[in-house]
Amino acid sequence: MEKAKNNLKKPIWLKYTEQEIKEIILKLVEKDASLTSEKIGLILRDNYGIPQTKIYGFSISDVLKEAGKYEQPDQKNLKIKVEKLEKHLSKHKHDTRTGRSIIISKAKLKKVQDYLKA
Repeated sequence: MEKAKNNLKKPIWLKYTEQEIKEIILKLVEKDASLTSEKIGLILRDNYGIPQTKIYGFSISDVLKEAGKYEQPDQKNLKIKVEKLEKHLSKHKHDTRTGRSIIISKAKLKKVQDYLKA
């Protein structure tokens, strides 16, 4: 089955060039390394008025892969969650619910990492 052709066209009101959008994406990642491609897309839409990068024929993850800064969003989000839970548990040592949540989150992270290796 053939891949669907990209029928999106650049709106007349959109003034950014392809290179400017790539620079914005890389600038956002430099500013905050915890941003995933999904969050970058929301920032581009809300702050810059760019509806989709697919209009230009590339995706945010493609730009991040070229720059060597791409990390799988599932894996990245789970790492951030584990870090936050560990920070909380270091302050609140008797919080058993958080201890259990860390165990579950680490297991999910390991499953995702194993899946991505295969």
